[in-house]
Amino acid sequence: MTTPPEPPATIILANAVSFTVGNDFLTITDDRPARRRRRTRQSCCGLLSLRGDPSPSHQIDLYAVLNAHHSHNTLVISYVAHHTDDKAHLDILQYRTNSHDDPRIQEWTTHLLTLAYGCAQPHKRLKILINPFCTGAATKYRHSAAPILLAAACQIDLEQTQYRGHAGLIAEHLERSRYDAVVCCSGDGLPHEVFNGLARRPDAVRALTSLAVAMLPCGSGNAMAWNLLGTGSVARAALAIVKGVTVPLDLMSVTQGDAHSVSFLSQSLGVLAESDLRTEHLRWMGDSRFLLGVVQTIARQTAFPCELAFKTVSQGGGSIPRHFDAGVAAAAAAPTKATLGSFEPTVASSAAREAASEPGKARLVLKYGTVQNELPPDWAVISGERLASFYASKMAIVAKDTQFFPAALPNDGLLDVMTIDETIGYAGAVEAIVKLPGGRCYELAKVHMRKVLAYRLSPRASEGWISVDGERYPFEPFQVEVHQGLGRVLARSLHTYQV
Repeated sequence: MTTPPEPPATIILANAVSFTVGNDFLTITDDRPARRRRRTRQSCCGLLSLRGDPSPSHQIDLYAVLNAHHSHNTLVISYVAHHTDDKAHLDILQYRTNSHDDPRIQEWTTHLLTLAYGCAQPHKRLKILINPFCTGAATKYRHSAAPILLAAACQIDLEQTQYRGHAGLIAEHLERSRYDAVVCCSGDGLPHEVFNGLARRPDAVRALTSLAVAMLPCGSGNAMAWNLLGTGSVARAALAIVKGVTVPLDLMSVTQGDAHSVSFLSQSLGVLAESDLRTEHLRWMGDSRFLLGVVQTIARQTAFPCELAFKTVSQGGGSIPRHFDAGVAAAAAAPTKATLGSFEPTVASSAAREAASEPGKARLVLKYGTVQNELPPDWAVISGERLASFYASKMAIVAKDTQFFPAALPNDGLLDVMTIDETIGYAGAVEAIVKLPGGRCYELAKVHMRKVLAYRLSPRASEGWISVDGERYPFEPFQVEVHQGLGRVLARSLHTYQV
């Protein structure tokens, strides 16, 4: 049996322009006069891009390559050009060829795209949700994301949300077989709605484990994009969605009173909750409003007394980093196929789910019951009489350049919890403000870190602020438990966040 020939790594057009595909880069060497080199380059709008004299030889990162095809005697290559850390745009190169059906060129373009996409699914089918109340979201999508998604031949179904909660209703009634992912042009609020809409469906678990959720960062809080895509740029996030792989993400059930909802990001009470929710009027400041809120809240020296109960797995600055290292090593050693498609979420049987579900609530069975049940006997109960801040997070980065939870992993089945007592004082608070954003929480004696399977928080005060995924919840007792690998997201990495 003969072995099929290897696809060509290099092709040469008109004896003047060579294209070589390496492991990481596409190298183009163009020996034609500069005037002709300039005319091959176009912007996303089809206009000639005249940004100086093009070099006769340049490299394009394969990650940035969106598409390549040969038709009508023309080889067309589209890619995302990066200029600064947050600036990128679509570029298109066109080269005339001598034949419209040269099999060598077709084989080469196929080879290029195979390497450029790797494990990522090309031509994703995307349901795009735009929050028009998120300032500039529609414009950002139209100018920065749409050209990239269309150049990558993604199938787009676009819809603007009309009111608060609309994204959840859309997700609840979505024909899931039509899409690979729901992409939210917003802050973290729209993904929160989408996950909850999926969790309310009769086929909740099937929907959550088959339909990925992603974000184009258009809000003041874009933690999802920073953690999974590594950027706050809409154009770069669009590229990361095109090249993103589907990764299991732990989701959390939140029960409060008779309500049962889903969280994908965080829950907080005290300093950090107030810093987020009390600065809604300062959204124009972007990520800076979060730090300003922390300073203002600490200055008031307020305690938020409560009772805490944890189902703890590890705690402290020694065991948690070791848990993180072991989790990364185990995930990296697992077969890629298992990571992508065969991850079993921690949920009960379909029959049990249907029996336990009610319309309007998340249809997920709870291992530890609800906040209204007796505490399990093996939970550790801790007094929080002098609690200044409580923050539980599934992700490492809580805002731009703010990595509070360096040991967080996407699907280890655990939630990272940070508690700070009011005894931290001014000096300790200043030290925390300096060290926490850089992931140096273990250097702070007054900052307590845990990894937990579940917890319950019962406020003792009559009023205050509780934040879930950046949304305000009633100030009353709530309980949270983790569903390992229940959600799906598009991410740049299979195993870790983009820290």
